[in-house]
Amino acid sequence: MEDITIATNSPVGRHLDAISEDNAVSYLMFNRKKIQLVAMITIGRETDNDVVVDNKLASRHHAVIQKIRDAYFIKDHDSTNGTYLNGQMIPRDKYVKLNRGDRITIGTMNLVIS
Repeated sequence: MEDITIATNSPVGRHLDAISEDNAVSYLMFNRKKIQLVAMITIGRETDNDVVVDNKLASRHHAVIQKIRDAYFIKDHDSTNGTYLNGQMIPRDKYVKLNRGDRITIGTMNLVIS
């Protein structure tokens, strides 16, 4: 018996699959560099972070991007100046889902999700 559903056997299902694949988040753009997203990426001023932000407004350990299921989320690590997503400060210690084209601002540095 075949496993045929409306999602796999209809034009609407195929269209939804195509949309979800095209909007998948896969990397972070920072200082004209592509950084592949993995299970967890730390961001901050300290050199032990995966992404080092050379900016005095960034905390030593500012934020983290983490993969949860099939999506990526950002969380501020109680930074002094906050983490901004598309111009809005994200709540401290709360995971916020990232989408393609989102702009993360830490201090005066911008990182773009692609």
